[in-house]
Amino acid sequence: MAARCETLRTCVFARDTTTAPTLANPGGGPPPCATAPVRHDEGVADETETARLTAWVHGMVQGVGFRWWTRSKALELGLVGSASNLADGRVEVIAEGSRPDCERLLDSLRSEESPGRVDHVVERWSDPRGGLTGFVER
Repeated sequence: MAARCETLRTCVFARDTTTAPTLANPGGGPPPCATAPVRHDEGVADETETARLTAWVHGMVQGVGFRWWTRSKALELGLVGSASNLADGRVEVIAEGSRPDCERLLDSLRSEESPGRVDHVVERWSDPRGGLTGFVER
């Protein structure tokens, strides 16, 4: 069975497990997906590449422990940022850290395991601004 990349699409390198140079892996060695996750834009994400994720979570996500749960997930992943209730009923999540860890948090926000009811999540990616410590509920 072909390996899967982080975006759950079949990786073009999954079938090439040789270390010799090939068309799919001209440099030889282990395929890129064996050493780093694959980003949504099909580039290989470096675990040290940092990013800022801003996500607006729509649904029944206030008063159900959603911010606490998000904080717990973010801290498990080593992210910094915040989860805040908005006046219109959404929760805004700001997270900074490695791009792959931010993507894992985004996947968790969209998963069935999150408290309440998530209808959809709008995401925005940007360069990290820094200056954040810990992960807080607001």
